[in-house]
Amino acid sequence: MTVARQQHTATLLNDGRVLIAGGESIGVVDFNLASAELYNPGTGTFTAIGNIATYRENHTATLLDDGKVLVAGGDAINGASVNLVELYDPSAGTFTATGSMTVARRYHTATLLGNGEVLIAGGDGYDGGVDRIRASAELYE
Repeated sequence: MTVARQQHTATLLNDGRVLIAGGESIGVVDFNLASAELYNPGTGTFTAIGNIATYRENHTATLLDDGKVLVAGGDAINGASVNLVELYDPSAGTFTATGSMTVARRYHTATLLGNGEVLIAGGDGYDGGVDRIRASAELYE
């Protein structure tokens, strides 16, 4: 990869490439990443493609029916959970903020439903030094 990372997402795109987004880099100082890259299995190469809207790890990335990827939640650079949601458009090669979840979540699930909506459920939220388990769910349309 173009940068060492853990706790990132890897999403298989419709064209066979893999979107790798966010995560945490380990080194002298640990830090969350706002970068993304594409892996091309045909050439075996990784290419940096710019930044996601916010630093995040422990988030989800869900391939939608239209080929875009919904990136939701996770931990921000300060360790607090985030509720930010964005879309990656592989045809344009861009990330676009698309709103917020009702609560900040990390370690949650995101499942594409048959009607095209994404069910985002569970996880927890780290807020003010306290983990708050999320016993709720919401839909992205």
